Amino acid sequence: MIPTLRRWLPEVVALVALTIYPLLPLSPTLGAQLGNIFIFAILALGLNVVVGQTGLLHLGIAAFFGIGAYIIGILTASPTYPFKFDFLIALAVATAGSALVGLLLGAPVLRLRGDYLALVTLGFGEVVRFTLRNLEEITNGTRGLGPIPPPAFTRWIGLDLDWSQDFRPFYFLNLLFLALVVVVLRNLERSKLGRAWTAIREDELAATCMGINAARTKLAAFAVGAAVAGMAGGLYATSLGSTAQPDAYDFNRSIMMLCCIILGGLGSIRGTLVGVLILVGFDNILAPVLDSLVQRADLPDSPLLEFSNWRLMIFGLALILMMRFRPEGLLPTARMRHELHDEAAPSAAKGAA
Repeated sequence: MIPTLRRWLPEVVALVALTIYPLLPLSPTLGAQLGNIFIFAILALGLNVVVGQTGLLHLGIAAFFGIGAYIIGILTASPTYPFKFDFLIALAVATAGSALVGLLLGAPVLRLRGDYLALVTLGFGEVVRFTLRNLEEITNGTRGLGPIPPPAFTRWIGLDLDWSQDFRPFYFLNLLFLALVVVVLRNLERSKLGRAWTAIREDELAATCMGINAARTKLAAFAVGAAVAGMAGGLYATSLGSTAQPDAYDFNRSIMMLCCIILGGLGSIRGTLVGVLILVGFDNILAPVLDSLVQRADLPDSPLLEFSNWRLMIFGLALILMMRFRPEGLLPTARMRHELHDEAAPSAAKGAA
């Protein structure tokens, strides 16, 4: 019991702190931005299953993010479509539909590795984006689908929440789903399937010789990652009130999530959450605050003084420094930390001798 409590202690403390935050008289704008960060944390966790735990370089996770969002839009958006599904049912369909697309993508590319797999998934992401843009009869083209109504399941228990004016309903909804995803993935990581993912990442040939079915294991990783990304897309579209335009699910979104898991630590759930908080938090929270401070200081109007224009350079510099001084990430898994440092120690000792 004590080891289990110690293992979950950081997550429990963070969950309690994030639950208390909306009850304090603090900025509602910051609360709304945190709600969006929860969604991107779910998306990054889906990518971490494929890249971090299984070792498959995936550059098209934003495509499944968009697929989940558009499935929610088709099933709930009014007056575009007549379906009017309940939010929970639509979210379940979006999650399952994204997982199915993940299986369809994974099946033909099982034999590909490294750069070849990365190119295929990158191309898949671009194909999905342009498909969403060009199928105007279904996706409404560049305008997206909307309006998407807020969830109505709270009325079942007698709660009539103001989803449009108060940030807290979506905040708690996104936090709840993030907590559920973390619990599921933490348990899945310690399951037989999770250990098979790790074995495939470390040495696919050795794992196959030990009786692991590499094809099924990779397909499961693709399906789980796509399902989690589709769930994040459904939450994103519901929180936004529309699917947004297809360019919201472009290659830059996939790269941002990849940077988050590299910064936090490949394969580490805690590291992924910290990476999202740092990168997405800088992009959505800190950069606008710094820009507003510069404007209030009456400094010369110059693009060089806008922090949002420097974000890509800052992200790139952070990744370079991480690869140079801490390649395992900020919060790596115990396995990754031991592999890197235990290998470096004998080398240093041999050089000293």
